[in-house]
Amino acid sequence: MKRTLSVIFALIVWFAVVAQYYIMLENRVTGIPETTIRFFSFFTILTNSLVAIYFTDQAISVTKSTRANSSGFLTAITVYITIVGLVYQILLRQIWEPQGLSMLVDELLHSVNPLLVICFWFLYENKSKISYKQIPKWLVFPLVYLIFILFRGSISQFYPYAFIDVSALGLSQVLINSAALVLVFVVMSALFVFKGRWLSKKSV
Repeated sequence: MKRTLSVIFALIVWFAVVAQYYIMLENRVTGIPETTIRFFSFFTILTNSLVAIYFTDQAISVTKSTRANSSGFLTAITVYITIVGLVYQILLRQIWEPQGLSMLVDELLHSVNPLLVICFWFLYENKSKISYKQIPKWLVFPLVYLIFILFRGSISQFYPYAFIDVSALGLSQVLINSAALVLVFVVMSALFVFKGRWLSKKSV
């Protein structure tokens, strides 16, 4: 059952990522190399790509190794994509009205895929192996992403999200917004660890 779900989920997530790339290429205002860089500048795309890679790995794995789960990787990507969904629903949905294929892909990336990952986490994460001590390690990915986006934005003037647009908001406000998002990552991570430990104890 786990492998079957992994195959189905991998196909859904890969479709969303590839289709979004196609849509962005079709509507590009810059060359393909710059468009590709901008595509992977979105946290949504990077996170969904991680999810697609994870499900693909689970689908093709020929062993029953739980190394990825025992290290908390599934919990980490669940935190990331849960925040992708929440930020979109709270901050971005009202300012974006896609149509046609764009609407389908948008819902997959921001609504459906987060729910798929959360369900997979509930079913298959090795919850007894996750701990609060892992949270700093889970923060590395979003922090590196943030530093990259701010650095590249200072050169290209392209910021994928309005709340980190230094040219429009100023560096001070962006740093405040960034600190708030880091706090959200910490709180969400702690909630998943708490829930995981509770479920682990409950199943004993």
